[in-house]
Amino acid sequence: MIEFQDVSMAYPNGTEALDRVSLRIEDGEFVFIVGRSGAGKTTLTKLLLREERITSGRLTVNNFRLDRMPARKIPYLRRTMGVVFQDFRLFKNKTVYENVAFAMRVVGEKVSVIRKRVPYFLNLAELTDKADRFPDELSGGEQQRVAFARALANNPQIIIADEPTGNVDPEMSRDILNLLVRINKLGKTVIVVTHDWDLVNYYKKRVITLENGKIVSDRVGINVEHVEQYEAPYVQHSRDTDSEKTENNGGVAE
Repeated sequence: MIEFQDVSMAYPNGTEALDRVSLRIEDGEFVFIVGRSGAGKTTLTKLLLREERITSGRLTVNNFRLDRMPARKIPYLRRTMGVVFQDFRLFKNKTVYENVAFAMRVVGEKVSVIRKRVPYFLNLAELTDKADRFPDELSGGEQQRVAFARALANNPQIIIADEPTGNVDPEMSRDILNLLVRINKLGKTVIVVTHDWDLVNYYKKRVITLENGKIVSDRVGINVEHVEQYEAPYVQHSRDTDSEKTENNGGVAE
């Protein structure tokens, strides 16, 4: 579970990246985070990874209190999350198999476990026949799937995909999102940061829209490209029952 409670974050130069954000993501949810450049999306993901610290408020991720977490516990937090970046960040001198296995080796996993689990994740990502290839021998979409397999290798509770379709064509974008849906069905929480409005609209998942560091919309299936009037910050999304569709922090019924 992820919970932002009245979280603000300002950079040393005075830029206020997030402004009193309250947000709850339950275990097993699939959530899109959208917004214009500078809206606060990148800062939000950095806070989840404790690459940045909040200025005020309370932030809880997988039972870790990030607002008061000592630095020595950060590696344990990050082991509960798998992150996929737009630029893939694969090792060019390692095969597909070795790239996925590396994520397990760095946390001290047994060789016997690695040999068992790597083929499973390669199969999930439809890469079994590419195990011995190097990244430069793969298409952009295949490289992205390797990145997903590696992110899953240590069985994280949360998968964060930062612009996962930014470097692939539209057809491959749909394949990548379908993979994320399959990952979500395994019980993983999936958070996708994206500018791809077409994909957001197609999948009709929960969509959280940021603007100027604030949540301006939080609902399911919204056409974010054509929003003209934003909702009040943090309205319970439509998965809740009608009687529960009231904002947690003094908001309005949906």
